[in-house]
Amino acid sequence: MRLAKTAFYLWLALLGAPAWPMALEGWTEQRFALFSSNVWQQSPNQISVQSNGTVSLLWKALPPELWEVTQAEWRWSVSVGVPATDLTQKGGDDRNMALYFVFMPSAQANAYQGASLTKLLRIPEVRVLMYVWGGDAERGAVLPSPYLGTRGRTLIRRSAGLGDFAETVDLASDYSRAFGSKKTTLVGLALSADSDDSRAQIRAQLSDLRLN
Repeated sequence: MRLAKTAFYLWLALLGAPAWPMALEGWTEQRFALFSSNVWQQSPNQISVQSNGTVSLLWKALPPELWEVTQAEWRWSVSVGVPATDLTQKGGDDRNMALYFVFMPSAQANAYQGASLTKLLRIPEVRVLMYVWGGDAERGAVLPSPYLGTRGRTLIRRSAGLGDFAETVDLASDYSRAFGSKKTTLVGLALSADSDDSRAQIRAQLSDLRLN
């Protein structure tokens, strides 16, 4: 019996930490202009977006049991996209999609649990990793954010273009590479599509989002 238990726990260890599927519905839209917004469609496993010279994002605060995850994976596809842009230029940084991971120290995470993204971004200790499909930089590039300064970094997963791809990222490693320090607490996710500068169109989807 003892050998059987030992083999079972070894098998669990080899499997690694379980991946938590994220529901892709119930996210809250944040607009940047009163009469300009993307068209979002949310379902349990997929978010679709139509962007017609518009920009907005969806926000999802995470429950405490997911605050310490260190990896993420997802699939995204783009059938119509914006042209390549300079993502370091404010007001000229259109991109097909961006998936944001928002971090803050654990003490503040408890104090601001469930807060809106707008409120969190006013906190100096907040850090944001933005995994982006778009721009003119090469895959793997880490770029400064023209809006968040030292508190945000853009990580290029795909340059501007079309297709259907799966992504896997190491949040802890990317956080250290982007900010030069140990990852803090992951408190929320956001998803954006941005075509307002080029006045172009985007047709895109995000699916199969998992955290572990």
